[in-house]
Amino acid sequence: MAFQVAVCGPSYCTDQDKADAHRVGQLLAEAGVVVICGGGVGVMGAVAAGVRSRDGLVVGIRPGDSRADASPDLSVTLVTNMGEARNAIIDWSADAVIAVGGSWGTLSEIALAKRRGGVPVISLGGWQLLDRNGQPVDGIESVTTPEEAVARAVRTYR
Repeated sequence: MAFQVAVCGPSYCTDQDKADAHRVGQLLAEAGVVVICGGGVGVMGAVAAGVRSRDGLVVGIRPGDSRADASPDLSVTLVTNMGEARNAIIDWSADAVIAVGGSWGTLSEIALAKRRGGVPVISLGGWQLLDRNGQPVDGIESVTTPEEAVARAVRTYR
């Protein structure tokens, strides 16, 4: 069975987030894993382009009722007509989750992955969650490079 990594991040993101997501996509494709994302623009489009540039497989899970606004770099597009509830499909289908950058939608994906449990959750340039004592919440691995994000995501692969 294929190892699947979800990459999530905002539609409206920084140039650095796009560059990081593109590199994450390249590295995941080179590692031979299947990438799952939201299939839109921003981080999602950048990761899809990175995967495609290395002839990898990237699946986009769209929130609406059409493929019309999906990234052209997707290998497969699944239309859900579920709105942001599609984030549950993305997270429950993944063996690891990498969040690049941050938005409310990205935070919901981190929360769903943590609630699910049992999968690595890596944050690259995005959300850092603290408990009420100001300490980092356990289980979210903050990294600073795409290489480190991918290494942590695929460490249990093979």
